[in-house]
Order: sequence, then structure tokens, then C-alpha cells
Amino acid sequence: MKKVVDKREFQVFAKPVGPLCNLKCSYCYYLGKHQLFEGSYNYKMSDAILEQYIRQHIEATTDSNIFFSWHGGEPLMAGIDFYRKALSLQKKYKPAGSKIINGIQTNGTLLNGEWGKLLAANGFIAGISMDGPARLHNWYRKAKNFEGTYSKVRLGYEILRKHGINPEILCVVNAENVKFPLEVYRHFRAIGAEYITFLPLVERETGSDGGVSKRSVGAPDFGIFLSKVFDEWTANDIGLIKVQIFEEAARTAFSQDHTLCIFKVDCGGVPVVEHTGDFYSCDHYVTPDYLVGNIAKSSLASLLDSRRQRKFGRAKSQTLPLYCRECNVLAMCNGECPKNRFIETPAGEPGLNYLCEGYKYFFNHCLPFVNSVKEAWQARVARAPGRK
Repeated sequence: MKKVVDKREFQVFAKPVGPLCNLKCSYCYYLGKHQLFEGSYNYKMSDAILEQYIRQHIEATTDSNIFFSWHGGEPLMAGIDFYRKALSLQKKYKPAGSKIINGIQTNGTLLNGEWGKLLAANGFIAGISMDGPARLHNWYRKAKNFEGTYSKVRLGYEILRKHGINPEILCVVNAENVKFPLEVYRHFRAIGAEYITFLPLVERETGSDGGVSKRSVGAPDFGIFLSKVFDEWTANDIGLIKVQIFEEAARTAFSQDHTLCIFKVDCGGVPVVEHTGDFYSCDHYVTPDYLVGNIAKSSLASLLDSRRQRKFGRAKSQTLPLYCRECNVLAMCNGECPKNRFIETPAGEPGLNYLCEGYKYFFNHCLPFVNSVKEAWQARVARAPGRK
């Protein structure tokens, strides 16, 4: 008997060209994934896999809004006709009364007018990778000839804006740009950004000490970076710019669940479907140990609901150290991403997040603001008509 699922929350990172990218950013964790596909020289998702994926994704969705996320590598390398084909298939399988939304994450360097028209005409949500102004962005985000990429990224950003798309900026906070929080934030504000996400760079070293790379952001530095940006944002930009981590912190004021996987109690809802149809548990766990199956052999719904995937998701909360469970800002953090839980607590318990000190600093820094929002909201609810 087929299992009926009332609600299935997921966001698949579909990789139409696997790990292929036209750039060679120093900190990219996905370029090395080509080793998983040795002997395969065609990294582009076939029409057959694409159709299976789109049909199964739509069938697995329990909501009227059906969201597709195209990732890489660099997903634009699949070519514009790939997305025309994808849009045609989405239209073919779209249920009556539903809405399909596409999101694409790009480095921006391949964008042109034709891409701008296609993405705008079909309502794409776009994210573009930018690490600050040119001198900071170019530090690690390089082309294959080792030249900086800021000018091309900025051109792509402006192409999207010209076509009516204001992309979300994804900024990797690393050992260099973390030193200049206000310069980074004010640059994004100056170019008209309305949506910003800060992603901390944490790279494990393979040496005996199990530390992190020199490129990695320091945990205390990351907390200070976020706090300084937060103060600037609260002073000038509330309601004008959405910063994802600030939005996530504020959700606790309304007792709302987090939308970002790293702050959810459990994870497992953001798997990867590679160009081959292979299904991996998470974008940061694309390794043989976390290969759950392939959509050519098992349905996407069955892979999402599989015991193995659910076990992966539950492990996040089940392995949370006591130090975290007793933390006053646990609801804001929930231990963050499991991939970063590789240090010990002050008591020597394993599994503490490398970024704990920074997150704890920032979340306590913004806690008075969040509490004031909570109090104002509760007072407003209490005054609402019909309340006794």
C-alpha cells in the first residue's frame, strides 16, 4: 500500500551540469566532485533524466507552489535551451491550480540579454555570488586564468536588474572580507541590493590537527561581522533590505519555524539531484557515503521519505551536545549545519559547531531587538478585535 504524506517540505538542489564551472574560486567545495563521475565526460543532464526529475519533483510536492532550484557548479553552463526544455516540461506536468517557481544560483559571469529576457519572462528568482566590492570579491573569486571576476559579475548583476530581477546576493564571508563588515554591506546597499545572505566559509584541513584553512572565517570574527552589519541595518535599512540571518533570528519572535535548513531543528529537506539522477542527502554531503539512490530507479518522493534520508535529518538534533541544549539562543541556532560540528564543548563533549562562539555572540547581540519585536507583536495581538 502506498504511503500517503500529508505535507512534504523539501528543496532539491538540481545540478544540471554537476560540478562544472567556468570559474575557479579558491574556496569552492564543489569543483572536486568530478571525481565521483570518473570516466564520464558529459556532465550535462540528459533530456531523459531532466524529464524524470521534473515529473517526479512535481509529483513529490504536496503544496500548490512547486519550487525548482537550479545549482552548480555553474548552472548556466547547461545552456539556455536546457532551461527552455525544462520550462516546457514543467508546463507539461504542471497540475491545475498549482504555481511553478524557478530559482537559479549563478556566478553571474555568463549572463547576457538573452538570459535576462528568459529568466524575467518566466519569473525566475535569481541568486548571484558576490563577496563585496572588487578588491574583496576578487581575493578568492577567480577565473581559470586567475584574474578577478568582479567586473563580469557586476555586469551580470546589472543585466538581471535591467530585466526587472533584483537578485539575492550570496556573500561568502571569509578570512579577508570579514575584516570589513560595513564596507561589504554598504557596497551591497549602494548597488541596490534588496536581499542578502551571508555564508560563513569553513574549510576543514586534512592535517593531523583537524583545523580549518587560512581562508576560513574565524568564529569570533564572524559574530562581530554580523553584529556590526546588524547595527547598520537596524539604524537605516529595516524594511528596505532583507538579510537572511536577521530574518531567521526574527522568526523566533513569532514562534515560527526556520526557513533556512541550517537553523532548523532537523535537516534532510535540501538534498541534491546530480546530472546523473543520483540523489545525495545534502549539498555538503555529496560523497559515496551519502548517496541514497537514483531517480531512474526510485522515485524522488521515495528517496525523500526513505529511512536513510530521515535518519540523516534526525541526526542533527539527536547529536546536539548538552552545551547547545542548555544555550539561551538555542531556538535561533539549533546547532547550525552538522558539517561544521567538529570541535568540542568546554566540557570536552564532541559535536560543537566551529562557529558557535560567533553565532552565540551575534544572536545575543540581536536578542534585545528580537524580544522588543516579540513584545510589540504580542501586545498587538492582545488588542486585536475579538480578543478577551
